[in-house]
Amino acid sequence: MAPRTPKNHVPDPVASSEDDDEYDGPSKTQLKKEMHELQALGEALAALPESRIVGLPVSESLIGAVMEYRRTRSHEGRRRQMQYIGKLMRRNDVEPIREAVLAMQLGQAKDSLALHEAERLRAELIASDDALTAWTQKHPGGDLQQLRSLIRAARKDAAVAPEQRSGRAYRELFQFIKAQTLADDGGGDGGGDGDREGERDDD
Repeated sequence: MAPRTPKNHVPDPVASSEDDDEYDGPSKTQLKKEMHELQALGEALAALPESRIVGLPVSESLIGAVMEYRRTRSHEGRRRQMQYIGKLMRRNDVEPIREAVLAMQLGQAKDSLALHEAERLRAELIASDDALTAWTQKHPGGDLQQLRSLIRAARKDAAVAPEQRSGRAYRELFQFIKAQTLADDGGGDGGGDGDREGERDDD
């Protein structure tokens, strides 16, 4: 039979405090939230170019799992594989992954700005000879003869169908502007953005 507690017994405040401060680990809700965040980061990781993925300082098992996810086509298969990736990421330092994903997103934003800038310059060059003067001052090393030819052809296209932006010269002028801008900035060839611009013009 357990001894009775005296009526005037006062609980030990130190012992009570220690009991209250005891940490049982993260809750199920917190663990679930963290897993969802890791899976979202895993999806962004899988969207990176393969060269960036294999160069990350993470485990070979994680890289292999990501490559398997990229090869998987079924929705259910990809869902299960991403769950597995999320578990593997808990054993890896995810900071380099976050940095790689952020760098990719910033690069895409920069490409989008370059796309819109090329579209703006094209519209100005077609609309006014003053824009051509400003262009030659800013890009003295460009092929001025080719640029003039493209502008004349694009103006003819615009005169025939002002509401459309699908003429060949119109697209070639865009490609010329973007290639020259990227060359001056020390960038790449910009082929991907040029292709998307052409597809949008054809819509």
